[in-house]
Amino acid sequence: MGDRTLSGKAFINTLFELSSLVLQADNVSEVIPTLIDLSRKLVIFDNFVIYLEENGEMRPSYARAVGRGRSKEADVAWGENFIERILEDDRLIVHQDLIKGPEDDRLKTPFYIGIPLRHGKNCVGALVMIRFGGPEYSDRDRQSFQFIADHIAQLLERDVLVRTIDKIEGNQRMWKMQENFVATVSHDLRTPLGFIKGYTTTLLREDTDWDVPTFREFLGIIDDEADRLQELIDNLLDSSRLQSGTLQMNLQTLQLDVVLRDMIQRSQLRDIDVTIDLEIENQGVMVKADPTRLGQVFDNLINNASKYAPGSRVVVKLVKDEDNAIIEVIDDGPGIDGDHLEKIFQRFYRVPETRMSVRGSGLGLYICRQIILAHNGKISAKSENGNGAAFHITMPLLQDEEAE
Repeated sequence: MGDRTLSGKAFINTLFELSSLVLQADNVSEVIPTLIDLSRKLVIFDNFVIYLEENGEMRPSYARAVGRGRSKEADVAWGENFIERILEDDRLIVHQDLIKGPEDDRLKTPFYIGIPLRHGKNCVGALVMIRFGGPEYSDRDRQSFQFIADHIAQLLERDVLVRTIDKIEGNQRMWKMQENFVATVSHDLRTPLGFIKGYTTTLLREDTDWDVPTFREFLGIIDDEADRLQELIDNLLDSSRLQSGTLQMNLQTLQLDVVLRDMIQRSQLRDIDVTIDLEIENQGVMVKADPTRLGQVFDNLINNASKYAPGSRVVVKLVKDEDNAIIEVIDDGPGIDGDHLEKIFQRFYRVPETRMSVRGSGLGLYICRQIILAHNGKISAKSENGNGAAFHITMPLLQDEEAE
């Protein structure tokens, strides 16, 4: 093979370059290819393998074959038998194998050099280099190999540290999310409970004789707030089940235009503050869906229009293409700023400008998206301030074989 390693200033520069690479690395996997290229300038090898501990065993985690190591026979020579000796001796080991075969076949004479990789006192892996056909490893090869191994161990140790920090930060974010969840839910529960408690206490006062209209008005407020409380609890339960994937879907063959007509009639009976028009371009649009959950989606969208765009006109459109049913729910209200369009589908997210003026939990659109996703569909929103909002839903059409 000959000695094709660097000498003098180029050798020192490569050492410095390898050190800089390791010191500045953010991710082990991303720098390993460059690290291997630099290592081969310092020590000539055909196969390069980093073994890491996995479930109590040492397994090749990063391996590369170059030069003679690219042949089919050499690709499988990663020094598995050599690993046990490295770990038993717990030091740098150099070893040569003689394998039966033609004398001129260099692949039958592998030269190994290996060393344990440590995090402090703990052995977490090993580095192995293999040359086929020699020459033997020189003293400088051993020193360079030790240098490379030390830096790889440092790189792996920092990777473990980074992952530990990420885990801690992830736990902190989780705790923060839980705190925010508790704060949000507590606030949303407290509001209707406050109304119910306040008006009930007022009605029960013995020093006041309420007339019938006032009595009925207070009871109406209590009834409305109890409904809001029930809605919030239902949304919280649905949100939790959807997030965990435990919300059951009772999928049935549905004619979507019929479902939409029923939904609009039900909405109009609730005396909501919007006018709803249905525009159906294609009759008999068939889908596989849960009618209750699908109704929940449309109820949510109509209720949102009623809350955020009272008095507006809402148009529900149904069309289809070759593969999908396409539903649009469009209002002519104040619209939604573009910065919030994707965020409104996040759990508990509410547009800041509307938090004080409109009551809500920030769960409705999250639930809508999760339900539509459970139907293998998609939902998105388009809007401009002052020009209304449009919610776009696609759902796969029922295939012929599913209808049978």
